[in-house]
Amino acid sequence: MVSERSLEVLKAIVRDYVASREPVGSKTIVDRHAFGVSAATIRNDMAQLEDEQLIVAPHTSSGRVPTDKGYRVFVDHLAAARPLSSAQRHAIETFLGTPNDLDEVLGRTVRLLSQLTNQVALVQYPSMVRARVQHVELVRLGDTRLMVVLITDTARVEQRVVETDVALDETALTELRAVVNGASVGLLLQDVPRALREVPRQLRADAQTLGGVVVATLIEQVAANRQDRLVMAGAANLAKSERDFTGGLFPVLEAIEEQVTLLRLFGEMQVDDVAVAASIGAENAEYGLDATSIVAGGYLAGGGAVARLGVLGPTRMDYGTNMAAVRAVARYLSKLLGEH
Repeated sequence: MVSERSLEVLKAIVRDYVASREPVGSKTIVDRHAFGVSAATIRNDMAQLEDEQLIVAPHTSSGRVPTDKGYRVFVDHLAAARPLSSAQRHAIETFLGTPNDLDEVLGRTVRLLSQLTNQVALVQYPSMVRARVQHVELVRLGDTRLMVVLITDTARVEQRVVETDVALDETALTELRAVVNGASVGLLLQDVPRALREVPRQLRADAQTLGGVVVATLIEQVAANRQDRLVMAGAANLAKSERDFTGGLFPVLEAIEEQVTLLRLFGEMQVDDVAVAASIGAENAEYGLDATSIVAGGYLAGGGAVARLGVLGPTRMDYGTNMAAVRAVARYLSKLLGEH
């Protein structure tokens, strides 16, 4: 166990190192922070922190830098999420605005989060496990072209344009639209394929071929929507911190290209629509991301489902600012999706 003052010294070391990327010595701490004790006393505190493997001396430097364990203690016990400024909060509301659909709002969200934190931003699409069909629309685009629109209660909108071998008749489309919605609206996505397979039999003979095409398209759309996926932005920010990745950028870039890997990591993090969590350094080793940290939170999508969003960057990141940004964007996103 370390003393309260030693924990304050750890906080100072983390913040100074994040800001400067230079190892932090006792004299620097005395000069920059009002501890009211001598440099010798600070050195004793640093020795205690080093014994606990919370800080380490890089090479022959007289200064110290935080270890992954030190960052963990900092995040768990010391880091207060810095409140965003009114300008930042206004920027969130203005940038996200009123989206037309879920794809647009999640695309805006990752771009905004990347700009606020200067890290790689990640947003998970809402899980489709609890999603239900809200409406199916059939739009005639030409004599044989049809757009099939699937809308879920999680704000997901999926559109497919299909070519048919039969001329499209508005009367037949009206009938088909009513039968399809009657069979699918309110159902969980996982139950939709079985219900839709009965649709063609409920149509008159000359509309059954068209019904079969629409049903096959909707089943494909349902399958696509049940797959978890991420939206990402700001990968170029990694280049700004390249020196922080001792093994180089390639392993990190390779890992984040694998969405399955990131989705697994997200899934392991304990977050909800209130809490923000961090996974630091060695804690991410099994995912090939041991030189990175991830700060993640949850947002509420339609139907009460919680999906994750967050930022990824080097372990030498501004945890307080990043946690505040993730929390603020998550809350606004929950509000936005709840309203629309």
